[in-house]
Amino acid sequence: MQLHIAPFDNPQRASRLSCEKLHTERERNHCGRGGSSSGTCVVAGQRRRRQPKVSASPFAPLKWGPDLVVLDVMARPLTREIAGMKWSHYFSEASVRSALAYQARPDDVFIVSYPKCGTTWLQYLVYNIYSGGVPPRDREQFWDNTPFLEMRGAERSIQRTKPGAIKTHLPFDRQPYNPQARYLYITRNPFDCCVSYYYHTKHLPGYCFSKGTFDEFFELFVTGDLEYGDYFDHVLSWYPHRADSNVLFLTYEELKKDTAAAVAEIAAFLGDEYKDRLHREPGLVGRILEAAALNNMKKIFNSCDFAAKDEKNGSTGEELKPAEVKDLSLEELIRAPMTGEFVRKGAVGDWKAHMSPAQVQRLLERIKVKTAGSDVMDLWEDTDIPR
Repeated sequence: MQLHIAPFDNPQRASRLSCEKLHTERERNHCGRGGSSSGTCVVAGQRRRRQPKVSASPFAPLKWGPDLVVLDVMARPLTREIAGMKWSHYFSEASVRSALAYQARPDDVFIVSYPKCGTTWLQYLVYNIYSGGVPPRDREQFWDNTPFLEMRGAERSIQRTKPGAIKTHLPFDRQPYNPQARYLYITRNPFDCCVSYYYHTKHLPGYCFSKGTFDEFFELFVTGDLEYGDYFDHVLSWYPHRADSNVLFLTYEELKKDTAAAVAEIAAFLGDEYKDRLHREPGLVGRILEAAALNNMKKIFNSCDFAAKDEKNGSTGEELKPAEVKDLSLEELIRAPMTGEFVRKGAVGDWKAHMSPAQVQRLLERIKVKTAGSDVMDLWEDTDIPR
């Protein structure tokens, strides 16, 4: 038996609670209003009696033993459902619905990926191809040129400075599509994606996952129970379109292996103007690579909080400190700085330092099931990942 628990049922009140109080209240809701049909509830390892009534709670689906004993209540990032997808509170409902309704234009360029697969790096390369190797002065200028559609909404994407691209994390069936628009899709091997996504979620205060462990996050990743859904569903939605004339399908690993060659390929895809400029200016590729070097990107993205000031839902413009985020309300948390780095290692193979042999085997089994009948994993035939 498996009981699926619905999200917290009073989002307006939830937004005024701190993560700690929010989780405490949800635990109480779970135990007080229906955590177990057996009449026993376990929160943080402690069993309590409860009244048999339907409940709302933010935690993972409960795991039941043969005697219907609740084994655990697993931490999970704080999300809610909008238009059939999970979204964190970094995304306003208005922006999400606006993004999903956006009508792609013939001259649009989209940069698309599942989260933590190299989107920011690809955005930065595209930005510098457009700018002739002149990096943005700050992150706000960068995001004005390559806005995040689901976070900023359709209007801001239309108003972006041009030439510029639009970032999305949408699967193909939800992606605004125009056969004349261009789509750069980047993916990353699932082992490293999982690790990178874990740190991203853990260090953004608005997810209320600062105490979440990698083991807990791994369970969510391997079952596809995360914001933007299942990794494999996302990649497989785009993979059949990899040979489309208006799609450039890339992997993070190939960008790492030969970034200069990738820059030439991207420039040619963006148009003859950018391809010809690379040929006319021998030093341009070097300037682009220097601008998009990891340390230089960190100067732009790791020196300030996650969302640009005009992207912060309910922002007052006041600076918030990363310390003591447990005492901040959810409204404040989504404006608080990251507690870690937005641009982290940029490494291939970081999974080796995080995944146990059992987790590796579990993910391999998931890969086998999800990619049956597809050769999508051949994308990483030259990458050192488990087989």
